[in-house]
Amino acid sequence: MAKDRDDELNKGPSSGEETFSLEEIMAEFGAGRGKRPVGDDTIPFPTVPSAASPAPTGRRPGKVVSFPGAPAPAPAPPEEKVVKFPAAAPPPEEPAGAEAPPGAEVPAPASDNPIAEGLNRLMQKADDYAGHMFEEEGAEQDEAVRRAERYIPGTDEEAPEQARRERRKRRAPPPAPDLPPADLARRYHKGLKSLRVRSVLAFLLCLPMLYLTLAPLFPLPLPAPLTPRLQTLALAGLLVLVLLLGVDVLARGLFRLFRLELGMDTLLVFSCAATLADALTLPQLDPRDGQLPYCAAAALAVAFLLRGTWLKRRGQRLACRTAASASEPYLVTLDEGKWNGRDTYSKWSGAPIGFGRQMQAADGAERIFHRFCPLLFVACLVLSLVASVGMGAPERLLWCLSATLASASSFSGALCFGTPWHKLSRRLSKSGAAIAGWDAVTSTGAGSGILLTDADLFPPGCVSLNGIKVFGDFSVDKVVSATATLIRDSGSGLDKIFHDLLRSQGCVYRRAQDLCCYEGGAGALIRGEQVLVGSSAFMHLMDVELPQGLNVKNAVFCALDGELAGIFALNYSLHGLIEPSLNALIRNRITPVLATRDFNLIPAMLRQRFKLPVEKMEFPAVERRRELSGAEQSHSDILTAVLCREGLGPYSEAVVGAARLRRAVRCSAVLACVGAAVGVLLAFYLTSVGAYSSLSPSNLLVFLFMWLVPTPLISGWVDRY
Repeated sequence: MAKDRDDELNKGPSSGEETFSLEEIMAEFGAGRGKRPVGDDTIPFPTVPSAASPAPTGRRPGKVVSFPGAPAPAPAPPEEKVVKFPAAAPPPEEPAGAEAPPGAEVPAPASDNPIAEGLNRLMQKADDYAGHMFEEEGAEQDEAVRRAERYIPGTDEEAPEQARRERRKRRAPPPAPDLPPADLARRYHKGLKSLRVRSVLAFLLCLPMLYLTLAPLFPLPLPAPLTPRLQTLALAGLLVLVLLLGVDVLARGLFRLFRLELGMDTLLVFSCAATLADALTLPQLDPRDGQLPYCAAAALAVAFLLRGTWLKRRGQRLACRTAASASEPYLVTLDEGKWNGRDTYSKWSGAPIGFGRQMQAADGAERIFHRFCPLLFVACLVLSLVASVGMGAPERLLWCLSATLASASSFSGALCFGTPWHKLSRRLSKSGAAIAGWDAVTSTGAGSGILLTDADLFPPGCVSLNGIKVFGDFSVDKVVSATATLIRDSGSGLDKIFHDLLRSQGCVYRRAQDLCCYEGGAGALIRGEQVLVGSSAFMHLMDVELPQGLNVKNAVFCALDGELAGIFALNYSLHGLIEPSLNALIRNRITPVLATRDFNLIPAMLRQRFKLPVEKMEFPAVERRRELSGAEQSHSDILTAVLCREGLGPYSEAVVGAARLRRAVRCSAVLACVGAAVGVLLAFYLTSVGAYSSLSPSNLLVFLFMWLVPTPLISGWVDRY
């Protein structure tokens, strides 16, 4: 506004009252089009649009606010609509003091500000949404809905099936004979003691070799007649003795060469051959300033290979002996997409078909080495030729080969699987479980589920009958027979308790028709009578009248033709292994799925009575629970574990142990491959520049021992859960 305009408008008495008109204010700020009298004391608002006064388009109805003393306009009912006319004609002036008739929506005045118009449109949408938010309010107050929410436990629903990412097919088991676990245990037992003795002797022979090798690094005393030539011959002789002790494991590594499956043991065979040849030709071809050959490193690698082979075979014997200890064991399989689109572990009874074939398959470390060692072997040959012949020093070829191959032959090659496998098999054998080789753990890991049935949470002996009470004129035989029949036909975990009760009372099972299972109970027709068996909440839901003041938390109720006939009080006791087993599953991100059929085993009961973490479990609907725990379910052809005992303890230990074994073996094998690759590159560089002192046998031993340290640390973590 210009300065002369301000002076003109501000002329007037000094009493503080405004002397400019409302029309001038609205015209100055562009907020209105109509003229209003000066004496009006309300906030101006447009009148109700009519045929004579068309409403502007693009604006939402405005809100009328009156100052004290002015009558407030009535709110507009939602069913009345504002009739909009073309916005071409400007609205006529309305008389002073005109008000909108009650029940009519008042459109807000048009504005030239696009931001204000956008906010008004957004507020109109919010008002429309708020007007329809509570249209169905009160529907949940229906009596049937409230009763169902009170007495029926909440269940989890499966997510809609989505397109899953195609996963690489699991490796098929090798064509090895599927021997029974007992025969396989006897086979692994043969020569086991000899293998252990030979590994101990190999380590004892390595002690003088270490003394001779580390003597230049540490000022260790040596006999005066022991010249460098005699030291070299002594190291070569001791290496030959160690090779004779491990001839069987080295022959197995050499045999892999004919099957094009090179492993760390195959590299070790070539390393020992190159080291022995270098030791015997050292004085003639390349004296290397008195440096000793790498016989100690090669001998220690053979000793660790013997140790790892013994640990693996002992673990296999323990697993096979455990699997053969039960005539009818339980089998654990990881079924693809079993529940909620996730792979889920299932436990079922059957013969351990495929256990022997999987046990004889290659382990996880060997499968990784089969892919990496051929590249490593070719790299050793090529780099040795480049560092010797390529540098114009062909006499150093054997030294380069022995250095690169010794660096590639990791001490932990045989320990990556043998050490964790032995530790885990020894723990699982004490609890009555056995993992079915490496094929059993290839797909294990976090994000899977595990089905838990009645017998898993409460194995036989953990649920007992605490008392019986029969009501009315019903006989004990009739009530017991009807209840036991429905318990048996529904597949509940209480079948054994009621079967024993049936025999003790001299009763027999009845023939039930039209069996239906519900949340909290079951119903059927027996000899024309409607029989209902379930929890107290189920009886309330079925309008069965219960005695006043009844305070039985865990019981089985029986009703005949809508009248309470009997109560069977039960006592549930939680085994000491259940809670730590559930915690171990949850910590390893394996979700427990309750596939229970006992209508008392609901999340509310497990949380209130036993303080179990049911919020981290899943509880399917009753139809889905019966399907998941049914005997007709299809299972995977690859076994995960064989269990010889009831309960959740062996079940969870096998599942968690398999997942941890997979992670430990793969981590150790990858570190061994990385260490071997780094060693080959360092050996190539030092041999190419002829750095004899830097690539001394003592320095190589220190390097190999440093890369050995992670393997026992990772293996010691496998059975700590």
